[in-house]
Amino acid sequence: MIEPHAPAPPGTPPPWAGPARLPVRPDTGRFLVLACVFVCAACGLVYELELVALASYLIGDSVTQASVVLSVMVFAMGIGSLAAKRLRWRAAAGFGAIEALLALVGGCSAMALYAVFAWTGDWGGLWANGSRYLLVAFSLAIGLLIGAEVPLLMELIQRIRRQDAGGAVADLFAADYVGALVGGLAFPFLLLPLFGQLTGALLTGTVNAVAGGALVLGLFRGDLTRRARWLLLVANLAVLGVLATAAVLVDDFERAARHAVYGHDVRVALQTDVQEIVLTGGTEGRPLDLFLDGRLRVSGRDEHRYHEALVHPAMYGPHARVLILGGGDGLAAREVLRHPGVRRVDVVELDAEVLRLARQDPALSDLNGHVYGDPRVHVTTADAFRWLRGAGPTSSYDVVIADLPDPGITASTKLYSQEFYGLARRVLAPDGRLVVHAGPVASRPRVFWTVDTTLRAAGFRTTPYCVGGRDSGFAAGPDRTSGASRAPHDWGFVLAAPGERPPLGLDPRGPRSRTLTEGTLQADARAAEGARVGGLAASTLVHPRY
Repeated sequence: MIEPHAPAPPGTPPPWAGPARLPVRPDTGRFLVLACVFVCAACGLVYELELVALASYLIGDSVTQASVVLSVMVFAMGIGSLAAKRLRWRAAAGFGAIEALLALVGGCSAMALYAVFAWTGDWGGLWANGSRYLLVAFSLAIGLLIGAEVPLLMELIQRIRRQDAGGAVADLFAADYVGALVGGLAFPFLLLPLFGQLTGALLTGTVNAVAGGALVLGLFRGDLTRRARWLLLVANLAVLGVLATAAVLVDDFERAARHAVYGHDVRVALQTDVQEIVLTGGTEGRPLDLFLDGRLRVSGRDEHRYHEALVHPAMYGPHARVLILGGGDGLAAREVLRHPGVRRVDVVELDAEVLRLARQDPALSDLNGHVYGDPRVHVTTADAFRWLRGAGPTSSYDVVIADLPDPGITASTKLYSQEFYGLARRVLAPDGRLVVHAGPVASRPRVFWTVDTTLRAAGFRTTPYCVGGRDSGFAAGPDRTSGASRAPHDWGFVLAAPGERPPLGLDPRGPRSRTLTEGTLQADARAAEGARVGGLAASTLVHPRY
């Protein structure tokens, strides 16, 4: 009869926690483990930022997307750390497998998300929930894998040389946090501008796989069986092969995805420091479309409806000096210059590439009437908010036109704030007028009437109005994503003045509008007023309401 083994005395380390058999000195081994912690932390933060940036671009509302991604990921990291305790007895093999899987999932996440966006429809339509579920799934998976790294790396450090738990944690977290700093700075300043979203993610996955594989197969190979070494080697080579293949095909993938999103007549596709710019059509009789960050900003089919409604009512009165905030495509300036008596037009546009295309692209410059060749037009490349803050006390405009992105886009929220309108009021003449594009009235009434409320809180008297109708199911203007189903049924505007409530009319000496009459303007204004939403608060910089 075999007697059972007596239990080990309390505090005795388990058999798998003995000293590791290393090919280098212990101090060198600890340095290599901490270097791997540094690299893996940098890669992990790049995955997080890449998901936030891509989701903000594809879905919009960057605050919400950042909150979802980061909160889900941090929660998953905690779950991953708990789950990894079961792998401590095979810390080296477990860490190698986790890094290979993390490199694959993190490296391919951007391509997978963009593929869903491109081939299943826009994120605001039928597939919106499924797309957001995919974003959450990637955040959850990457968080679980990142969280599982910590206990395994702690075990590997302790196997090299036992030390007090506090010291080991301090070393591990120091390397982790410094690596996160490097990854956080590398993403916006290196990976994004040099490689873009997709290639940057693939490159990060490659670095992750190489670092994890090298540490386990090089430093801790003595802890692995022959079979485990071969399995990890094959797994890492397979992951690197997938990432390399994707990197080779990424340009073809981007072209195919771009065609799926924008159609097959894409002529220009640029990623600037501000946004993605895509031009389609404009040749062989096809109408020009200008997309900014996936949103159809200009459609040659009916852009005149939007720009005439934006500009002409504001020109009913003195209009010698006009300021256009945004509108770098030149189309609002085209409508301004159709009015007699205009002496100066200042355009403040954030993206220099939009201005360059408006000057040099044949189709776009034809559409805007070559306005940037007119000596009355003066251009400044600047953020509208900062420009207004720096405008001198001598600045005095008869008309200010805010031709800006939709107020529902988080990056534009400050341009629809009470503070912004207060700055705009400073540069208006006493009898001047400000007109603001405020989004569709029918589909987003709370946003539209929040703009009106915010203008009144800034000291303006307001006249809301809207125009409806569109050609061929398309709609120009900054509140539309690709796909005719997302076209707004109307465009809403708010005409404002610092003194008396501005009258809604058209200058009888001005150009004849193709779409507007005073009768239709008055009728549409009454229709907008009938949909008023009361009890709304003004939007400010510290408390945005959109």
